[in-house]
Amino acid sequence: MPYIAKLEKAGIPTVLIDLEDQHEMVKQEALAAGVPNIRFLPASRTIPGPEDVDLWIEPMLEMLTKPLTEKEKEVGMHNPSQDRILFEGTLDEAQEFYQQTRFVPEPCNAPISVYTDGLPIIIPTEERVAEMLKGTSHKPEDLITYKSERTGRFDRRIERSDVVRFQPRLFTATVEKVAINAVMAGCKPEHLPVVLAIAESGVQTGTTVFNNQWMCLSGPIVKEIGLNTGTGMMGPGNPASMAIGRAYQLMAINLGGAVTGINRMSSIGSPINRVSLAFGECADKLPPGWKGLNEEFGFTKDESVVMVMGSEGGFNGAQFSPGGYRALQKSGHGGMARKLGVKGIPGPHNWLDWILPDIWVGDREGGRTFVMVHEMAYDLYRLGFKSKGEVLEYIWKKSFEPLKDYRNRSWVDLMTNGWLGNERRSGKPWKELPDDYMVPAGGDSPDGSCIIVCGSDEEICYEITATVRGMWGMQPVYSIDAWR
Repeated sequence: MPYIAKLEKAGIPTVLIDLEDQHEMVKQEALAAGVPNIRFLPASRTIPGPEDVDLWIEPMLEMLTKPLTEKEKEVGMHNPSQDRILFEGTLDEAQEFYQQTRFVPEPCNAPISVYTDGLPIIIPTEERVAEMLKGTSHKPEDLITYKSERTGRFDRRIERSDVVRFQPRLFTATVEKVAINAVMAGCKPEHLPVVLAIAESGVQTGTTVFNNQWMCLSGPIVKEIGLNTGTGMMGPGNPASMAIGRAYQLMAINLGGAVTGINRMSSIGSPINRVSLAFGECADKLPPGWKGLNEEFGFTKDESVVMVMGSEGGFNGAQFSPGGYRALQKSGHGGMARKLGVKGIPGPHNWLDWILPDIWVGDREGGRTFVMVHEMAYDLYRLGFKSKGEVLEYIWKKSFEPLKDYRNRSWVDLMTNGWLGNERRSGKPWKELPDDYMVPAGGDSPDGSCIIVCGSDEEICYEITATVRGMWGMQPVYSIDAWR
């Protein structure tokens, strides 16, 4: 869409080929890009390619050769109302107002909530919002702006103090509007700097694939607000975790204009996004020499940050029983020991070798986020991995596969520009490389993955299909302290 918008604004006709159930999304994406009347045609999800092209090639050529009309030359973005007061009435009336729905036809054919995620909320009264705003020194009318220089979508350079535009409709918002959504989510004033830092990300929801939104907090803030970093930290029960996670989704709806079935088209959706997911790392249980997320991303150990992630993939758990893991490490017994060839040899043993062969099989290539309990991190430390970087280097090297296998993956056609580009490490054109050339399925470099250590005592490791460097080169870590 950015390139189409550039051509359209220059007076050059374009035609976007979409799918019939995505017309509303295309219209809103075009409006957000400032070219509200672009030309588009539907392709089929099921008709074979050559036959499908025959159906739309002639109208497409006609559209491309026909000058833009005055209507199509119009530019501009949608500017929603900036009124502070949304509703006046009793609390019971407000509860009913906020729970209203709209019917979204195909592809949903179901009622979708207008202002909420479908669950009841705390009504954001003037008094409650004023109390929430005590959690920050920023003025209510201040626009949400970036607090540091960074790289945005499509490698766009973002300067400090640039205004944040919330996805997908590229709206702007004030500190007060973020505070309103924090109230609705059930946050406390001490949570507001976290929610404001999350707002700095623009709260993306993704488009048509398996999108998950989740956040990991690092630094003193984890203890300050009482995040659970131990058993069940990704599950229910912790008020701070649940409220902060939910604030993300409410901001996506109310500040970004995200609507399921219109501009939020994540196929069958994800349970992770029901109230979203917020958790913290357990810095106290990091092995010696292993840095927390704050230090890894250029902050100090005493600074509080939040990593805001949009993952295009699933959550996978290491496939071994806790008892099996302990048998491996204690005495070298059980199925894991047999598979790794260390039966009868006491640990420590490299449990990564148990899971690595399967991580990229049948799943998307690219980086991973490994969430592991502290005991498993210490086992790696005792094996000689003195930093997270050494672990990630080991994992990355294990991801290499022959080009003949790499070509069979789904996303690589996009990431290689249809195989017309150059392979990054060799600098040679993809089409000139031999079948046995080794390619890393784990992404371009080890630092596309990351490790988060938690405080649970029951041995497990999650592998989240997500690269911390972002598919579009985005930087995912934001300062919480900047919003205090």
